Amino acid sequence: MAMKLDHEDLNRLIEKISSSDIQEFLLEGEDFKLEIKRNLFHQNQVINNLDSNTSFEEQTNANQKTISDNIPVVNEPEAPQVAPPGRSDLTEIISPMVGTFYRAAAPGEEPFVEVGNNVKVGQTICILEAMKLMNEIESEFNAEIVEILVENGTPVEFGQVLMRVKQS
Repeated sequence: MAMKLDHEDLNRLIEKISSSDIQEFLLEGEDFKLEIKRNLFHQNQVINNLDSNTSFEEQTNANQKTISDNIPVVNEPEAPQVAPPGRSDLTEIISPMVGTFYRAAAPGEEPFVEVGNNVKVGQTICILEAMKLMNEIESEFNAEIVEILVENGTPVEFGQVLMRVKQS
């Protein structure tokens, strides 16, 4: 059975996944492969999410994920921009995908955030364009934007540091 996904189908699918608690999603067709991996774990959620339905291996992975959240991500050597070493009181916002970084919704519009802005959980902080899809990246915590490390319109790698914030 051949499967056709248009732009709207894909957007609806991504929206459904992002509003669910699905951690990983893989969809393969004849000429495409869509793989979504998310990290929804925060320190306080881990305890709540560990119920009797979760296997020990999943619990261990969840705990390791939480512990590793505080370790700064090291850019691969081939990454085009290597972020300067960060201050220990700052949290790095890293790119969840390969794409093009945009600070505003459209050319000429106000950027989503500026250095010094305070952002709330769920607030859009930038857009990453991947394969003509505009993916709004939302803040995972209340924080103040301290550094924006990527120029508007610049290609970014998976795991590249986009911004540094001070959690409030």
